[in-house]
Amino acid sequence: MMDYLIAILLIASPWVFGFYRGGIESYLPIGIGAVILVQALMTKNETGAMKVIPMPAHIISDLAIGFLLALSPWLFFFHDYIWEPHFIVGLLIVGQAVMTRMTPAMEASRSR
Repeated sequence: MMDYLIAILLIASPWVFGFYRGGIESYLPIGIGAVILVQALMTKNETGAMKVIPMPAHIISDLAIGFLLALSPWLFFFHDYIWEPHFIVGLLIVGQAVMTRMTPAMEASRSR
C-alpha cells in the first residue's frame, strides 16, 4: 500500500510543496510517481493487480528509483531552487525497499 501512497504524493508534490515551474525538478517526481504506480499495479504481491513483476525486481527498482530521486537535485542541477522533497522522499523509498520482504506474504503462506 505504501507504493500507492508514495506514487500519489510524488505526482502531486510539485503543487503540494509549491515548486512547480515546468522543469526537470517538477517533471521528475511526476514521472517517478507514475512509474511507481504502474510498478505497484504489476508486482506479484498482495496489492498488485496484474502480478507480472517478481518482488526482487520490484525492490531493486525501488532502490534505483529512490537513489535517483534523492540525488536528482545535484544530478540535474536544480539544488539551488529545491532539493528537500526530492531528497527526503528518495530516502524514504530507499528505506522502504531495504525493509521490504523479498517474498510477499501470499507466496510465503503457500510454501509452508
